Amino acid sequence: MKSKTVKSADPIGEFYTKHPYPPPVENLDRARDMWQDESVHRAEFHLFWPHKEYRAELDVLVAGCGTWQSAKFAVCHPNARVQAIDIASTSLQHTALLGQQYNLTNLELQQLPIENVADLDHQFDLIVCTGVLHHLADPDAGVRALRSVLKPDGAMYLMLYAPYGRAGVHMLQEYCRRLGIGTSQQEIEDLSAVLKELPQHHPLVSMLRGAREGLDAESLVDALLNPRDRAYTVPQVFDYVERNDLSFARWYWQAPYSPRCGAITATPHAKRLVALPEREQYLEMELFRGLLTNHDFVVHHNEANPEDVKVRFDDERFLRYVPIRRSWTICVQERLPPGAAGALLNQTHLFNDLYLLINATEKQMYDAIDGHRTVGEIVEAVEGSAAQAPNFFEELWWYDQVVFDTSKA
Repeated sequence: MKSKTVKSADPIGEFYTKHPYPPPVENLDRARDMWQDESVHRAEFHLFWPHKEYRAELDVLVAGCGTWQSAKFAVCHPNARVQAIDIASTSLQHTALLGQQYNLTNLELQQLPIENVADLDHQFDLIVCTGVLHHLADPDAGVRALRSVLKPDGAMYLMLYAPYGRAGVHMLQEYCRRLGIGTSQQEIEDLSAVLKELPQHHPLVSMLRGAREGLDAESLVDALLNPRDRAYTVPQVFDYVERNDLSFARWYWQAPYSPRCGAITATPHAKRLVALPEREQYLEMELFRGLLTNHDFVVHHNEANPEDVKVRFDDERFLRYVPIRRSWTICVQERLPPGAAGALLNQTHLFNDLYLLINATEKQMYDAIDGHRTVGEIVEAVEGSAAQAPNFFEELWWYDQVVFDTSKA
């Protein structure tokens, strides 16, 4: 593992040098063990590139790597070459310790602002930049810099703050600014004591799903006392992507944004919502969900053909797709309603209505998903499934239960 550091004068750099985020971790054993399964790698790859044949040897940039994100990526992807940059020296120091602990010869670290990423003089297959761009003085300049080092057929995984679910954060940020709350240890302890007295209905308590024990200023410094951040609505995300010459591919978790998923499907508005153009559906669901705090999404170069990464279910090509389960999918078989053989859950979903009830035939199809059989082969193996298959596999996709390898279609 190689490492380079330089001094930064940016107030964000100073903030994260004093208050590294996320909190450092002691080991990455659990993540490493989870990623021993090749199907986990293939599911991630085809989320970014459904149309390509899987390969593990990728050039990856983790931009704004924090204290452990790039080390986790490197330990979980031993065949990838991982370059990590961050503006805060302490974040890189924590990452370097993990690199030494796991002998990460595939990880290089450099203290570098995202705006200067071209100094690396390298092009990347995948760029991961989560929770960073919204802290920059000029987020547009930051994402354009990242685009300049993205290979023509590369992908970027980005995360930006969302405004509605963070209303409580914005209120407390304003409270702290007006009162002149700083980041000394005493001020943080005092703020913790004040937060314990927040009314139960305060939006910050709602953001934490009512977990008042989470109202600890030490853990909320990054949110409440950060010197600079901004948030983006769904329309602003699309505007941000397109004015910087990128193309939106998909939400990383798309079920919360879709009126095809969850409790909304049983309401009188369901048909009207599904009839809207896709972007309007996302906008409406952001308003309906209310507590989306982040937007996680995948983009490509705007010159790339959007049809390449489009997953379609309107012709027989879908029979040649290979479904691959996403890592966090489970099938619950207890306390089911009459007629249901299982309930499929993606355990990373924050909204408890995003489960998919399946009947006996659908469960047989689900059980037959092994990451290698095509949809057509699964249909042939499960008697009486042909009529249900198109709708079922599309539902699995929208509910974030599977991704598809479409490279043979």
